[in-house]
Amino acid sequence: MGSSEAKAKFEALQREILTLGFVRPGSLVRRWMPCGNPACRCAAQPPRLHGPYYQWTYKVAGKTRTVRLSQEQARLCQKWARDHKRLKRLVRQMERLSLQETDRALGAISRP
Repeated sequence: MGSSEAKAKFEALQREILTLGFVRPGSLVRRWMPCGNPACRCAAQPPRLHGPYYQWTYKVAGKTRTVRLSQEQARLCQKWARDHKRLKRLVRQMERLSLQETDRALGAISRP
């Protein structure tokens, strides 16, 4: 890949990053759970669990945190998480391209 082609690709990745909204690292899960009441439908055979319940799990300073969300909050978090994954993918592509081009540039400079 030539230098001008690499520069154009890099700039395209930068423009793609600008299309992202807020980003939120972590995981969204949708769960059905029993309540613990032995007379409840969730304890029947077969069980009819309660839910769905939405939970957001993420790490802060190495500790896992979990937050229960409403359906609307979960919908928002799902978009933010998708944009976070996309951001990470784009940055990885930029890093690979940068390494290739900076290696090429360094190789073009004669060493003393």
